[in-house]
Amino acid sequence: MADISTQVDFNIIRYANCWEDPQVLLKGLSPAVGSKVLSIGSAGDNSFSLLSTAPALVVAVDVNPIQLHLIELKKQAIQNLAYDEVLHFLGFRQGMDRKELFKQCKDHLSAEAKLYWTNNIDKIQNGIINQGKFERYFQLFSSKVLPFIHTRRDVEDLLAIKDGLAQAQYYQERWNTWRWRFLFKIFFSKIVMGKLGRDPQFLKEVGVGVGGYIFKKAERHLKQVQAQTNPFLRYNLTGTFGDLLPHYLQPDNYQGIKQNIDKLILRRGFAEETIDEFGCFDAMNLSNIFEYMDKDVFRKTADRLLKGLQANGRMGYWNLMVPRRVSGIFPSEIQYLNTLSAQLSQEDNGFFYNQFIVDQK
Repeated sequence: MADISTQVDFNIIRYANCWEDPQVLLKGLSPAVGSKVLSIGSAGDNSFSLLSTAPALVVAVDVNPIQLHLIELKKQAIQNLAYDEVLHFLGFRQGMDRKELFKQCKDHLSAEAKLYWTNNIDKIQNGIINQGKFERYFQLFSSKVLPFIHTRRDVEDLLAIKDGLAQAQYYQERWNTWRWRFLFKIFFSKIVMGKLGRDPQFLKEVGVGVGGYIFKKAERHLKQVQAQTNPFLRYNLTGTFGDLLPHYLQPDNYQGIKQNIDKLILRRGFAEETIDEFGCFDAMNLSNIFEYMDKDVFRKTADRLLKGLQANGRMGYWNLMVPRRVSGIFPSEIQYLNTLSAQLSQEDNGFFYNQFIVDQK
């Protein structure tokens, strides 16, 4: 992972939200009460969701210090603001003065995070869930590209509640135009995505045609009823989540997460390095980190993580366009839960991912 740490700019917010489905993550890992969980930090959302399982500890780790500042800010908002204030502060709702709400949180932040957010108060005022590079990529698509293809009414009709047959017919007869196919594949090509969305280094191991690959995944999903209530898709097409809240902020989950918020600990570095400090974990949320590695680094990293996973412990992770499976290279040490992984991959709101994998030691 040395290449990633030296060649990628980690002084920006890359992801203001997690773009991996917490529902399939929780079902896949299924941690018992009192578990010790390792979680890739990213924007923090899925690490917060893991708190709903009443763990003993969740360690959120990331190599990007700015992502950790973001998670810390969200954590302090949950600890120090009322529920409705949190929704306004983060950017899911409009109307409250976010600068004033920040004053209730800033003295609880670490010195580094406090300095960062004080110097970047504009990101808070504009709603931090919209301030990541990846989010701006989707905003550019929804505001500048999609209007050349479909009207706002067309988008709402696509996402409107209807049965499965009507959804598939709408896509095929109204949505799937030549402009949609052409502009989608250009905007989500490897070159454009590397420049405006992800870092090119993150796509280094990709050997498929990115635009066409993602188009096929999107096409399959847009024909399904699931598309109508998918918060990721709504943001992709409108630049906002609308009334759809992420798992950690849904009322049924929020109070349990808030009660366990002190069990979330942040660490900067690589996932495998946390094992030296915290010992073995019962479960690991590994996001899609393996896709960024060449095969040699993948093997070494997977080996170290395996050594830090308790017997019967599970690791869950995603493949987007680069096939990586820990149980494929260490079959005698960890088992691929094929049926469960296939089921959860079908349920995944992160429709652009090829596969969600659950391995059990």
